Amino acid sequence: MATSHDTQEEQSTQTLVPDFTELSEVASIGSNGRVLFATDDWFAPAEWMLKDGEPVFLPDEYTAYGKWMDGWETRRKRLPGHDWCLIELCAPTRVAGLLIDTAFFTGNYAPRVSVQGGTLDETTRSMLETSIARSAEGDGMMGSGASAEELGMVNLLGTDRWTVLLPRVELKPGYEATRRHYFALSDDKRQLAVRHLRVNMFPDGGIARLRVFGSVQLDRKLLRRSEGSKTAVKIDLIAMFNGGRCTEYSNAHYGHPRNLIKPSEGRNMGDGWETARRLDRPAVLVVDENGILQVPGCEWAIFALAAPGWIEEVHIDTKHFKGNYPDSVRLEYAGLDEPDCWIPLMEARKLSPDRMHVFAGAELLVQKRAAGKVRLTMAPDGGISRVRLMGTVAIESSQANGVKH
Repeated sequence: MATSHDTQEEQSTQTLVPDFTELSEVASIGSNGRVLFATDDWFAPAEWMLKDGEPVFLPDEYTAYGKWMDGWETRRKRLPGHDWCLIELCAPTRVAGLLIDTAFFTGNYAPRVSVQGGTLDETTRSMLETSIARSAEGDGMMGSGASAEELGMVNLLGTDRWTVLLPRVELKPGYEATRRHYFALSDDKRQLAVRHLRVNMFPDGGIARLRVFGSVQLDRKLLRRSEGSKTAVKIDLIAMFNGGRCTEYSNAHYGHPRNLIKPSEGRNMGDGWETARRLDRPAVLVVDENGILQVPGCEWAIFALAAPGWIEEVHIDTKHFKGNYPDSVRLEYAGLDEPDCWIPLMEARKLSPDRMHVFAGAELLVQKRAAGKVRLTMAPDGGISRVRLMGTVAIESSQANGVKH
């Protein structure tokens, strides 16, 4: 997996960032992760542990319940047991690794944690959601804890018997040099696809951020619908929640290209893919007859699609990028296991600031075979918020024949 030395932020510690962080991140709010239950949310609700941005510290900020903290913080436990919460990931995922960040929790961090994984069926999940209403808005559940009745109901789910993904480990305080804790899962645990996590604190305390990295599994029902229906079902073939993932890129100075395939709308410029300004851009710029800049350099990112498929629409969103959007983009494709023999799908198309662009029909070239991966190229540099590739999954017969059905 290729990565760029121009990363979004410089690591201020000597902690080596493991390779698994290049996989899809599936627990944050921007990735449609959510908290279904928590034993206690007194000082700061569990939802804040899934915030997209970096933790912050407000030295003089207090609430009616105590010191304001940017993460999940429970009360000092005075009852038997320990605190825990249930998190729903954006999709079933083979989890490869975790980042647990205790930033700014220095005298109140959770001293030990463990993580278990499993999948609640839809009926159970709906019952839980109906019975225990949670809000990620504003203060959320701040100043509250689960009632004895709620705790008794949730205990019946048996989540304490789920597979242990991360055995009990010790955490360090949230000083800059010790805040980030990376945990790679063992090979056998990486084979298990889970939709839900149980995060256990022993016995109480605070966690600033939780990040979960892994490979999303495509919902096989999408394939069955495509095969059994006369009209193929159109899905977003590049979407993270369907199993799309970024595999390589040229530059990610301000924002990682994996942000492009998140399910949520971009929050700001930091929540997209933005490169550094290329140093080989000409001193004086010129355009061709189509108004496209003639520049020697470009930046690119490669994505593995959720499944081989036929791309019918290309959506490029430059939301928030007003003075730094790319001049143009183009798209190429190849088979997933093929060498990089890229076939053009969309020639260079002009972009505009802060808007959604949809390219379809005659704006796309005829696809010669099902695409397993795509390469998105921007010229010369700049930022994109989101990308959607709407199309249909190729069934076996269409791949064998090499024709679009």
